Amino acid sequence: MILSHKHRFIFLKTNKTAGTSIEIALSQFCGPDDIITPIPKKDEQIREELGFRGPQNYGKPPTSLAGRAWRKLFGSKEPRFYNHMPASELKPLVGDAIWNSYFKFCFERNPWDRVVSMYYWHNKEEPRPSMEEFIRSDKIDLLEQRGRGIYSIGGEIVVDRICKFENISEEMTEVLSTVGIEQAIELPRAKGGHRPKKAGYEELMSDSDREEIRARFADEIERLGYSF
Repeated sequence: MILSHKHRFIFLKTNKTAGTSIEIALSQFCGPDDIITPIPKKDEQIREELGFRGPQNYGKPPTSLAGRAWRKLFGSKEPRFYNHMPASELKPLVGDAIWNSYFKFCFERNPWDRVVSMYYWHNKEEPRPSMEEFIRSDKIDLLEQRGRGIYSIGGEIVVDRICKFENISEEMTEVLSTVGIEQAIELPRAKGGHRPKKAGYEELMSDSDREEIRARFADEIERLGYSF
């Protein structure tokens, strides 16, 4: 998750949508007061080698109003921003003034393709469970929690733009232009390499697998026009 006061945007990070690569790339535009949450050590090394800002300001709220909101909700526990932080937790921390005036965006991905990406992420080596077993496991719950559960509150979409992973370069160019950054961006490759290049979801899923995913992610499929 990145909250930029400098450019007045909030990037909410879903999973299996190149979120870490996007975080690394966005870090180059951040100022000293912006919130950048930590990512895995291996990926932090990529960010450091590129000369971009690393994790900062994630251990405290950005305003006194947010601090009061945190204490009201969670008592004296130290506030902490983290990478897959949902809007439902972030909004009360930053306060209405920031939340309502900053440009908020996230990324989504074809659910069938996203499931396959998650499958290989959790099963990096053989022997792997069958795709049918994986799809019917609690791992799919995480895709929902870190998908629409990130960018909605009470079932209502609360971001200004849901970008599509499939058009990531064009989407990022348009988002940056929206927040006043007229600069080309190159996304580093982070957390990749676990999925075989020829592992397409069309060949890996049975008809029942396909329909299971269609039912679980019907909202995303309809909203963004995805198809199998």
